[in-house]
Amino acid sequence: MADVHHETVYFTGHVQGVGFRYQTLQVAKGFEVAGFVRNLPDGRVQLEAEGTAGEVAAFVAAVHEHLEAYIRKIERSSARGPAQFSGFTIR
Repeated sequence: MADVHHETVYFTGHVQGVGFRYQTLQVAKGFEVAGFVRNLPDGRVQLEAEGTAGEVAAFVAAVHEHLEAYIRKIERSSARGPAQFSGFTIR
């Protein structure tokens, strides 16, 4: 199986209790990405996404654009490797 682009993104700000995960799930439906979004105990939201580099980048940009009013800081890291996810979910 071919390697895919994988990106881990942490969103900091007023990102919990505002529908952030649900809205991220809705944005994901417009992209060919797999992964998940979840709240973290420290108040951040973690996004894991994989697919082609261009599709993942466009997806993360769309999430940022759609929810930027809630986001104060974004931390991103990426790698290539075998696919880990099927579909996009809220955890």
